[in-house]
Amino acid sequence: MASWHVRSMESIRSLQDVEFKVFSQWGEDGIIDWLIERAGIPARLHTFVEFGVETYLEANTRFLIENRNWRGLIMDGYPLLSKALREDHHSYRYDLTTKSAFITRENINDLISEAGFAGEIGLLSIDVDGNDYWIWEALDAVRPVICICEYNTVFGDLHPVSIPYDPKFSCGQSQPSRLYFGASIAAFSSLATRKGYKFLGTTLAGNDAFFIREDYASRFDDALMNIVAVPTKCRTPMDASGQLPWAEGYGRLKAIADLPLVNTETGESVTLGGLGSVYSDDWLQQISGAPEK
Repeated sequence: MASWHVRSMESIRSLQDVEFKVFSQWGEDGIIDWLIERAGIPARLHTFVEFGVETYLEANTRFLIENRNWRGLIMDGYPLLSKALREDHHSYRYDLTTKSAFITRENINDLISEAGFAGEIGLLSIDVDGNDYWIWEALDAVRPVICICEYNTVFGDLHPVSIPYDPKFSCGQSQPSRLYFGASIAAFSSLATRKGYKFLGTTLAGNDAFFIREDYASRFDDALMNIVAVPTKCRTPMDASGQLPWAEGYGRLKAIADLPLVNTETGESVTLGGLGSVYSDDWLQQISGAPEK
């Protein structure tokens, strides 16, 4: 019922109006359903690539493949991914290709091409909790209509910054803090523009950002009234084991203020602590414990 209701909505205030969750982490299932309906993606492009899916129990494309019968490629560093899918009905009910691989900017294009998914596709979803920015920057094997990227809200919304590229980076292991990963929403928005995409907004939970290819963007001119990006309010354990205290609000920034980042526009090495303000006034109002300007 939620899906049919969302599909019938010709115009919305923001992407957050159409959120619902079936298999996604937050409200991505509803947003994806609405975007696909409004974009009018042709049947020949009913194909997706998603990486960073763990066992695929929670993913951005599972509802898509079950509800719209798209075909797709999913990849993750989890070595038993294919086995997990064979024990699930996905291995015979749907046209789903799986590949277990630790993804880097050096191998991403070969992985996709070798799996037979190169070219124009309907949707790309990136969530590797680490080198997300650098992988999307290097990715040219596919040209998706819709792109979804997880961003790191702790890095703020004012500066285009990312963790430095390290092909072996693993969140919570390369550096103990699970707050240190990925890139800011400003970094992804800038990269999207260079790649020919328009930013459409984020989930209410403040974890995933959505982009539409420019040749489809006009289809949303009268359908999407506001482009809204929000910071997450999630509490995060300070290490992978969850044994250290949980960080929340503005305390998350303080916990990683001195760790190295890269300005993705200039290549300059920076830190959050050295950047001064990293949150817009709107974001500051939404983050508990944030200092007043």
